[in-house]
Amino acid sequence: MTGVPPFAVISGAQVQRALQGREKQVVELVEATYRLHGSGDSVNPPSYFLRFPDRPTARIIALPASIGGAIRVDGLKWISSFPENVSAGIPRASAVLILNDHDTGYPFACLESSIISATRTAASAALGADRLTRGRARPARVGFVGTGLIARYIHTFLTSTGWTFDEVGVHDLSAGSAAGFRGHLERSGVAGRVTVHDTAEQLIRSSDLVVFATVAGAPYVHDVSWFAHNPVVLHVSLRDLAPEILLASANVVDDVEHCLKADTSPHLVEQRTGNRDFLDGTLDDVMSGRVHVPADKPVVFSPFGLGVLDLAVGKYVYDEVTRSGELQVVDGFFHDLSRHG
Repeated sequence: MTGVPPFAVISGAQVQRALQGREKQVVELVEATYRLHGSGDSVNPPSYFLRFPDRPTARIIALPASIGGAIRVDGLKWISSFPENVSAGIPRASAVLILNDHDTGYPFACLESSIISATRTAASAALGADRLTRGRARPARVGFVGTGLIARYIHTFLTSTGWTFDEVGVHDLSAGSAAGFRGHLERSGVAGRVTVHDTAEQLIRSSDLVVFATVAGAPYVHDVSWFAHNPVVLHVSLRDLAPEILLASANVVDDVEHCLKADTSPHLVEQRTGNRDFLDGTLDDVMSGRVHVPADKPVVFSPFGLGVLDLAVGKYVYDEVTRSGELQVVDGFFHDLSRHG
């Protein structure tokens, strides 16, 4: 791109239209992005957490990143998590994604990104579920601890990429949220038998594939015996499991440096043991055959969520909206472009 690029704004409605029904393509894109990242063709600095003394449960996170390959874009996701929103009837998370031109550095698009963020999270979870279960019986019983937007997206991505389940377990501290998710699952027509469990223990013991998608800030699952049946665990919310659970499991992350920060469960294990010996490797290691996942112990996948994934999905959306002829350019956004006036 030469010269100053036009600047566009892409709404959540446009994002949803661009991604709906394309779960398989998005999982393939996420896999390709993990491989690019694993090969070093990316820049993904640590996320920056903006926290507030007067709002201790809230945070806004900046995820800057750059991805090469055919995607070739830089940018930033700026995502807020305000759990108190839920009681007010609005979603916990809100986000925007800025895409920057690789050659000039100029931002060329601002996209609504809560949908992009949920999509890349769910695609990463579905990819992990597929890759980490290839050496064992395909799970037929899935359980969701936490029943918000992310759980809904993960279930959609699983069922849209070939998964079928005889049983779906649901557990949430909010009975209303659990009931709402159960209703969604039953309306989807692809859920099998849906059971709402009173406790996390009941759900974990009755699931071969366990999804944690909560807003927990500290571990509350401590009993290793709950995992005696060796399930695969998609630990998407990162802070649910006590160190003893991870120490008794095979552990796969998406990125070692990113995941072992900010008091995640893997970070707590590192603090306790003083080393990273408990880690088996990354999902890219598994996909590339460098790491083999055991079938005789629980497997925990802890994906921190990388900014490069947001960029890849965001650029995919931008290209789809451009192709559809619906790109909304803000004329004159960059205005004073003469160096000397």
